Amino acid sequence: MSVFSVPDMSCGHCKATITEALEAIDDTVEIDADMEAREIDVFSDIEDAAILDALKKAGYPATIKT
Repeated sequence: MSVFSVPDMSCGHCKATITEALEAIDDTVEIDADMEAREIDVFSDIEDAAILDALKKAGYPATIKT
């Protein structure tokens, strides 16, 4: 699991867009979103760099927290 800070995530639509972007690169990905903290926990075998790239392309630039 990796935790990402996604400062531009503010609503359910944002979460849906992020989920769709990550499912496009890993159809088994699991995501837990903390809207208040603007963080997502990502459970995936995909490398963090690919996740960051997918988030950026979806309009949600992020940074790795752990």
